Amino acid sequence: MAARHAAAEPPPTPLATPRAVRWGDLEDAASGLERPLLRQRGANTTSQMAVVGANVCPIESLDYEIVENDVYKQDWRSRGKIQVFHYQVMKWVLALLVGSIVGLVGFFNNIAVENIAGYKLLLTSNLMRQDRNLEAFLLYMACNVVLAASAAAICAYFAPAAAGSGIPEVKSYLNGVDAHSILAPSTLFVKIIGSIFGVSAGFVLGKEGPMVHTGACIAALLGQGGSRKYGLTWSWLRYFKNDLDRRDLITCGAAAGVTAAFRAPVGGVLFALEEATSWWRSALLWRTFSTTAVALMVLKSMIEYCRSGNCGLFGEGGLIMFDVSSRVTSYTAVDIIAVIILGVLGGLFGALFNHLLDRVLRRYGRINEKGAPYKILLTAFISIITSCCSFGLSSLSPCIPCPRDLPAGRCPTIGRSGNFKKFWCPAGQYNALASLFLNTNDDAIRNLFSGGTDSEFNVSTLLVFYTAIYSLALITYGVAVPSGLFIPVILSGATFGRLLGKVFGSANGLDTGLFALLGAASFLGGTMRMTVSVCVILLELTNDLLLLPLIMLVLLIAKTVADIFNKGVYDQIVRMKGLPFLEVHGDACMRSLVAIDVVSGPVITLSSVERVGAVVSTLRRTGHNGFPVIEDEPFAPAPELCGLVLRSHLLVLLQGRMFTRTRVKTSATEVFRKLKPFDFAKVGSAGKPLEVDDLGLTDEEMEMYVDLHPITNRSPYTVLENMSLVKAAVLFRDLGLRHMCVVPRTTGRPPVLGILTRHDFMPQYIRGLFQNVLRE
Repeated sequence: MAARHAAAEPPPTPLATPRAVRWGDLEDAASGLERPLLRQRGANTTSQMAVVGANVCPIESLDYEIVENDVYKQDWRSRGKIQVFHYQVMKWVLALLVGSIVGLVGFFNNIAVENIAGYKLLLTSNLMRQDRNLEAFLLYMACNVVLAASAAAICAYFAPAAAGSGIPEVKSYLNGVDAHSILAPSTLFVKIIGSIFGVSAGFVLGKEGPMVHTGACIAALLGQGGSRKYGLTWSWLRYFKNDLDRRDLITCGAAAGVTAAFRAPVGGVLFALEEATSWWRSALLWRTFSTTAVALMVLKSMIEYCRSGNCGLFGEGGLIMFDVSSRVTSYTAVDIIAVIILGVLGGLFGALFNHLLDRVLRRYGRINEKGAPYKILLTAFISIITSCCSFGLSSLSPCIPCPRDLPAGRCPTIGRSGNFKKFWCPAGQYNALASLFLNTNDDAIRNLFSGGTDSEFNVSTLLVFYTAIYSLALITYGVAVPSGLFIPVILSGATFGRLLGKVFGSANGLDTGLFALLGAASFLGGTMRMTVSVCVILLELTNDLLLLPLIMLVLLIAKTVADIFNKGVYDQIVRMKGLPFLEVHGDACMRSLVAIDVVSGPVITLSSVERVGAVVSTLRRTGHNGFPVIEDEPFAPAPELCGLVLRSHLLVLLQGRMFTRTRVKTSATEVFRKLKPFDFAKVGSAGKPLEVDDLGLTDEEMEMYVDLHPITNRSPYTVLENMSLVKAAVLFRDLGLRHMCVVPRTTGRPPVLGILTRHDFMPQYIRGLFQNVLRE
């Protein structure tokens, strides 16, 4: 029996009937109930495209749902106790292996950045000591431009998806969105090298954000279950060739990335829980915590190795990046008022940062769309601006006499880092702005967090540096290099907090370094809208538990104030890229709609025993990844919903050529003589999926029949046509679905009316479909 096909352009669905009442105009209540609330503009033509690395790429959803068909049942029946034990052990082995590799990669990034940037600053400093200031500036700018252009070139030509921090893409992947190449091996390589070059080039960006993406890429590579393309398969790994297990491992990788970046294992777990993943359970919590613990132990062992001076210019470091625990923290009611003001201002400036960044990214998008040369030129131009700001503003800063209580040799600092950079000041004096600009970002933050240095940076120095860093962070993020926002936001917030501490002066008892830490917390809360994870990360960064109440207070205030104006920066980037992210709660525009209102029709279905030519024609004419299977005569007295079949499973079944000349059922045992459950596993990110044209079917085979019962999911999730769309959206997200069948609520109609996918729940498409849906 032929498949039921839709036309190339499906006709508009019928006008929506009133499903909800908007209270307000009671005088016209009687006539209002008869008038349609919603007027449909046209057919539901939801787009499945997204901007990935300035390229418009098709995107798909991930199959987190367990497909309970005969293949799945046969797979579990074939597993003995030893196989089940292997599966459980390998889940832990892979998680711990991810932590180890991410820890090593994070340490390698630190060594590379410290040495490349250190030698660049050392050469510049040596030229300035010889009074060759112009040559020093040209050398400094040339090194920055070469590093920046190199990072942009490898990113533009080899892996455009590696641009940016990658956290929005990882967050979307864990929500069920499979964007093109975001976790590919090429993206991993470019992410690591590009991040090192970009940070070493003196850009106002960090390597911490890209480490989350790096950890996710490493986990995805290990979680592919081997590679059939290169013959790297192992029987124990075949159980991981599914999106569900891969999602759990990528969650562990993202948490390990935060740990490797900030040396904050608990903060990494909380970051994955609060910001990254959309589904969480206790078993995943324990496995993620173990992954971050291993990553931290690898970092600790490598840092101890570098203490003996075996890592070039890499500093002694330690597990605490910015140690402020030696200061006594006590505060009064006046100090709390100052902290509240800092939280409010941090929320305002954080919301303003998100607003301006959104506009900058949209303008950069038009430039990046013109091709790779324009990406490289834009990156080089921003690098020149950054170099001119660093040198130019430092040259305008006056020289300051060194503190008298410091021993000789500590001021001014001669070399790569330190609180008191000489620049071109005479002996016994230092340049305050150069101490912040001509340092790595980590050293600049360490200078701002340092305690007992109230007179080190004056108000004018902090104001100039804050304005420059805030502006440079806006124009830097968006260029074609791997770039993170954590460090620019921390740097801006720390400068603003120290500035506010200087303004308050003797009116408060808090050290200006502590104000810098609280300012960083307020800007993180106002920009990224994370609270618990940021609080713990800052505590692990600074080792100051006594500041916990103040950090909690400033984070809550900053987030509350910023939420009035816009969303978090990562949420804005997800929306700007067009990634169909499903929120926890349904949008307000869904409250006046039911499931059938957004279904496009007529639905394309297949018979349970279908002609091969009809299946091939359906696959060629459509891009759908799931098809309802209808059981009809002679296998059922009336048409009924048999289940749902995936496109990938159909292609594997057709490739196995389990065909019959008559329309009869085929036993699952006979199917598994040729096909194994492993054949239906999903290919990795580097593999090529099976296509219809690869089958090579003959005309005789096209006239034969194929039984779809063995690969049909007999228990698909279904909703009635009159279910509220907001309820359906919450159900769709909470269960991690890719397809949801809409069935009629009365008999005598087709057994399935349509299929809902994540694109049908996107507010922008719903508002484009209807004229007067409820707004937020």
